[in-house]
Amino acid sequence: MKQTYIVTGANGFLGNTIVRKLAESEDNEIRALVLPGDSTKALDGVRCTLFYGDVTQPDTLQPLFDVEDGTPLYVIHCAALVSIKSRHNPSIRAVNVTGTRHVIEQTLRHHARLVYVSSVHAIPEKPGQQLITETEDFHPDRVVGEYAKSKAEITGQVLRLAKDGILDACIVHPSGIIGPGDFGNSHLTQMVLDFVRGKLRACVHGGYDFVDVRDVADGILSACHSGRRGACYILANRYISVRDMLDTIADLCGIRRVRTTLPMWLARAVSPLAEAYYAILRQPPLFTSYSLYTLRTNANFSSEKARRALGYRNRDFSQTLKDTLDWLKAQGRLR
Repeated sequence: MKQTYIVTGANGFLGNTIVRKLAESEDNEIRALVLPGDSTKALDGVRCTLFYGDVTQPDTLQPLFDVEDGTPLYVIHCAALVSIKSRHNPSIRAVNVTGTRHVIEQTLRHHARLVYVSSVHAIPEKPGQQLITETEDFHPDRVVGEYAKSKAEITGQVLRLAKDGILDACIVHPSGIIGPGDFGNSHLTQMVLDFVRGKLRACVHGGYDFVDVRDVADGILSACHSGRRGACYILANRYISVRDMLDTIADLCGIRRVRTTLPMWLARAVSPLAEAYYAILRQPPLFTSYSLYTLRTNANFSSEKARRALGYRNRDFSQTLKDTLDWLKAQGRLR
């Protein structure tokens, strides 16, 4: 039976990975929402129908949801504005909160099922290295940073609508996404590029939970059918230090390992200059006060619930890095 999938943010890193996986089955009709004026290179040659719209402009979403009555409809809401910059950006809340509300309105109107892509940043941090599992307690005041606050606010709203039986939705919380297929240059992809090109000669103490984008996409597609209404699922991997990640990349590329590890106080002191430098280059900043804060937080996330309910699995992280490097080389972005 034909199924229709709507993917918002479809030309983004996670979005295009989901669309490509959906396109592997002829039974899937795929509707890909792309912001007007954005590059669609990530979807070139992929079997999907492009719709141009803006989640902050509800009228532009109507054609996307215009499907034949009786067709099973799944909405995967990936569209979000991610930022680790220090400067206040009102667009973050406009896209992540107001835009999600517009997607919810259309989902309800068309009796669709929603998989909302939240973030582990929406989950309140536990002290020390206590295990962090799914929660139903979301509040902007309990998390740090504009992006995290926006995600916590709207995640709580989605969860309440689902718990009250109004909205057929479940929620997924990916950790730090990395892997092949990043046409838009996320912060982690930029770090890989800078390091291999010899522009990144020092690292900092700390790390985070980094996960393969393809594993997250698999978890999301499983959640479409197996996710329980009103349930949350963490889609993470394991803690990986920045040094371990760079050392693995160095070994895979046959280049010198990073020798200098900056003390955190020094990295924090120079982070405003680094942020200004990357702004001049028009590239994603690697080190900001917020990103350095994140590298010091508790990233001991558990994906056990997703493993049991969704069959969620993680591939070996060294394979993730190898595939990322191979893809960047194939794209001509690395020699």
